[in-house]
Amino acid sequence: MASSSTRSPRKWLWWLIGGTVAVVVLVVAAPFVYIHFIETDPPPKLHLSTTPPTTAASSAPAVRAPLAGTWKVGSGSTVGYRVKEVLFGQNNDAAGRTNDVSGSITIAGTTVRSGQFTADLTTVKSDRGQRDNAFQGRIMDTADFPTATFKLTKPIALGREPADATLITVQATGDLTLHGQTRSVTFPLQARRTGNVIEATGEIPVKFSDYQIGDPSFGPVTTEDHGILEFLLEFQPS
Repeated sequence: MASSSTRSPRKWLWWLIGGTVAVVVLVVAAPFVYIHFIETDPPPKLHLSTTPPTTAASSAPAVRAPLAGTWKVGSGSTVGYRVKEVLFGQNNDAAGRTNDVSGSITIAGTTVRSGQFTADLTTVKSDRGQRDNAFQGRIMDTADFPTATFKLTKPIALGREPADATLITVQATGDLTLHGQTRSVTFPLQARRTGNVIEATGEIPVKFSDYQIGDPSFGPVTTEDHGILEFLLEFQPS
């Protein structure tokens, strides 16, 4: 028969193993519960809706404007960021957005000759104040670099004028300026004209080190070394 002195170390060993397992389960389960049941879902990626923009019906002039000319960014425009976060092995999308966007495009015939947009980064908001404070401060330093700007550097030939409400996809090449650094970027851009509104949307890949942006990770949250700048622009004839 085993003595009580023999059983006691075994008992403590099982307690130690059980406690270790419980801690591991807690470390894994707590982030899972937080991300999937407590944290609000990030907004979906910016994209062209299946219905015409509201500005087309509410504020566009009755006469259809010619495609050629200058079109200015309207109030329905949005620019934001999206970055993958990892909290103890659990993945989450971090996203912030602003509607403080300005810009324009100039079209000659059926070719977009020039275009640019600027977003006010000081007004970017996400679903978490801690993330916003980090974004405005140590990550993007918006006190010194308050804007993000994209400027088209190659014309975009549309061929013939697209039919109303027809979605087209083209390649856009231009200079993206972030955090005081400018880099040439090329990315697919989707566009559609509905009445007197031209919508354009795209995602621009951003590798943080290319723009001298510090590691966005904080506390137990780590991020990838890259993210995207996403935009949905509504242009109206000027």
